Amino acid sequence: MMKKIKAILILIVFLTNLTANAQKVSITTERNASDRELFAAEYLQKKLSGLGYTIVGSGADYRVSLVLAKDTTGLKREGFTIRSHGKTIRVMGNDGSGVIYACNEIADRARRTGSLKMPAVVSDAPEMVLRGACVGLQKTTYLPGHGVYEYPYTPENFPWFYDKQLWIRYLDMLVDNRMNSLYLWNGHPFASLVRLKDYPFAVEVDSATFAKNEEMFSFLTKEAARRGICVIQMFYNIIVSKPFADHYGIKTQDRHRPITPLISDYTRKSIAAFIEKYPNVGLLVCLGEAMDTYDDDVEWLTKTIIPGVKDGLKALGRTDEPPILLRAHDTDCERVMKAALPIYRNLYTMHKYNGESLTTYQPRGPWSEIHQKLASLGTTHIENVHILANLEPWRWASPRFTEKAVQAMHDVHHANALHLYPQASYWDWPYSADKLPGGGREYQLDRDWMWYAVWGRYAWNCRRDTVDEARYWDGRLADFYGTGEKDDARGADLIRKALDESGEIAPKLLRRFGITEGNRQTLLLGMFMSQLVNPYKYTIYPGFYESCGPEGEKLIEYVEKEWKHQTHKGELPLDIVNQTIAHGEKAVAAIDSAAPYVTRNVAEFDRLRNDMHCYREFAYSFGLKVRAALHVLNYKWGKDIGELDAAVPLLEESLDHYRRLVALTKDNYLYANSMQTAQRRIPIGGDNGKMKTWAELLPEYEKELKNLKKNISMLKAKAAGTYKETAEEIKSLRNADVQNVVLITRPDGNSASQEPKRTAAEFRQIAKGTRLFTDIDSIVTAVAPELEGLKALPLSYWNMKKEATVIDFTAKKPVTLLVGYFRDDQIKYAPAPKLETDASANDYGQAEAVLTSAIQIDGMPQVNVHPYHFGAGHHTLSLPKGILLILGFADSEPAQRDCGLSGSDKSIDWLFH
Repeated sequence: MMKKIKAILILIVFLTNLTANAQKVSITTERNASDRELFAAEYLQKKLSGLGYTIVGSGADYRVSLVLAKDTTGLKREGFTIRSHGKTIRVMGNDGSGVIYACNEIADRARRTGSLKMPAVVSDAPEMVLRGACVGLQKTTYLPGHGVYEYPYTPENFPWFYDKQLWIRYLDMLVDNRMNSLYLWNGHPFASLVRLKDYPFAVEVDSATFAKNEEMFSFLTKEAARRGICVIQMFYNIIVSKPFADHYGIKTQDRHRPITPLISDYTRKSIAAFIEKYPNVGLLVCLGEAMDTYDDDVEWLTKTIIPGVKDGLKALGRTDEPPILLRAHDTDCERVMKAALPIYRNLYTMHKYNGESLTTYQPRGPWSEIHQKLASLGTTHIENVHILANLEPWRWASPRFTEKAVQAMHDVHHANALHLYPQASYWDWPYSADKLPGGGREYQLDRDWMWYAVWGRYAWNCRRDTVDEARYWDGRLADFYGTGEKDDARGADLIRKALDESGEIAPKLLRRFGITEGNRQTLLLGMFMSQLVNPYKYTIYPGFYESCGPEGEKLIEYVEKEWKHQTHKGELPLDIVNQTIAHGEKAVAAIDSAAPYVTRNVAEFDRLRNDMHCYREFAYSFGLKVRAALHVLNYKWGKDIGELDAAVPLLEESLDHYRRLVALTKDNYLYANSMQTAQRRIPIGGDNGKMKTWAELLPEYEKELKNLKKNISMLKAKAAGTYKETAEEIKSLRNADVQNVVLITRPDGNSASQEPKRTAAEFRQIAKGTRLFTDIDSIVTAVAPELEGLKALPLSYWNMKKEATVIDFTAKKPVTLLVGYFRDDQIKYAPAPKLETDASANDYGQAEAVLTSAIQIDGMPQVNVHPYHFGAGHHTLSLPKGILLILGFADSEPAQRDCGLSGSDKSIDWLFH
């Protein structure tokens, strides 16, 4: 090995000596240097060689020595001190990572100044204790026979996982940006990495692949450790391997399934085997999405996961504790942490910064309160910059926005660590959505280098001088794009300004007009008029508007206040669209002006430039549509058809800009959103990987304008008395033929220790006066005609408050089960499907209500009806705990509509249908 290193050194010396007046540098370490110190020396050698310096063993112009601090009392982890005297540079790291980051500092200064001249003393240490990025072992679509997040580690699924050089590039990128953690996200990784004596059949990969996985995981963790990077394996709960599920005749995941001794034992032993094999790898635990209750969350962490970790440590004879990170997603994290801390101390918490998008550097409200409570527990709290659904797919790297966001993480959320998602295309790693000539693919590492750079820099230190920061980023951009000599930053300055201007567009538009911050919505594909004028129909995610931006008004609130002459408050819709159009204009002006300066990475600059033009066209298209929606809402309040006439030219102009957007993207992008499943619902369903491009959406937007014109003509004809109206006939749904319908309950609620009780279902025909509960007297007082005559399954009102509803049945033909969810947030009512917290919430096509305000029961809230679709065969469906209605099996699905039984005014969005 030493001979190989010497040979490389000789080659480097030979090549760099060809450069006139190249300065010679020696780099020395202590005799018993650690792996991290040795890596630091290699890292500095590589960086300086790339800058034209010659690395020598003697006769050096500059001498760099790397040492560890002997007394670390009072010193911050990963910190360093660099002392320079003449041409002698002495690095003292507070630990091995500190030595690495000191070498990063030296190399960065040499790049920026063209010299190794250093200040007499440079001391630094990070603000955030964890600074890391994640890689998803996920795919854009589901694997056949698997559920969400279920992707075994195989060469067929993830060929890039076995590319060692790609991993080295990624790890070195983390070092360049002073990041110290790598997160691997997967639903159930254990069946690809460990083999259990008690469950040998649970392994999901063949023996050859299993051996490759062992080799790769060992390689990755070793190379990461050399660089001061902790590998953390994420997993969802409760998910079991498909072979395990098939062996026992159960589902791989079921949100409403209780914890069972079998599943707990399998998971505990999987974790123990993983820890025994990889004791230095941390675990990131997601208790949400595939678990039922908060009680289950507490039990699962304290009686399955932590005992599994301890079992693995015990087998090794170790008493130290690898880190366990607990996501706050879809759980009561504070409650779970308080139960876990007495039995395990090395715990961290994690929560999404702006949900699953990037919307603001002014977070507030109930979601900020969650951060603050978790930060107050005394453990390290991590900010999760998650998914970035509103930024896909165009480039985003605003230094100004990022610095303020990290300051908010500290000052508002009281966090002290960062977990960073890829900027876009998380589900398609390692590739971006860019369409390259000849069918090539672009690596995210190459495209989004500045995304990682801005977050890494401000995670290290988010309080820097504004002028210095502009100069720093201008230098980085000048290096990358070759925009000028050292003292001429005009071209780079224009690129930076374009990034800062465009960086405000998607955040502002989503926080003021979005339905959700979650990846249920792909903002940059646009929104339908119905979603702007009737957003609650599409289920605005609770807490989104209160948490993900400054106080302000939705468009429907703004119009209502205008008509009621009430005072407006905060951020207003029309102001936002005006601002985003101005941001788009400034971004394009800056990037176009920068073009003549660019001499390097020209093709990448052209793609960045195209993205800036995309942002401008989107801002115009969206803003004009908002103005059109304003007129439509005015019509709702004033019934002046002239308001609808005023909306038409605005929508036509909006479409002109959208057509330009289609032209800008059709040859440059493969897709907008990388999650290409039925989970994506806004602006339109992404079922079967469709509706993921602007070209696909354009006809849908043209259709809504055509419908508006048609309905305006109808309204005018009605006003003139020339319209012949025919009553709309709504037919009742037909009952489907299903057999062996059984309700399954457990005598003691969800206790897995009790044998379930199976009760043959009894049906009651839905009509006024029907009782849909077996143990209370409330009756149906009004019902939509679609539901009249359906055979409902009466349920126990009181039992549903204690336990989940499980129904078992057989169908000879495809059927639709109609389930009624009460429109009330009280805990006693079952929650309607919610994709933000349950990735399986559209597995049966149930995510959206097909009938709203469809049935009235005396003394109870309004009911929305959700369809669950099943093919022919035997099925078991677990529904959430809480009061709901099983309204029957139909042989078809009704047309989607608001049945109007709430007594409210008819929704105005009929104009677009």
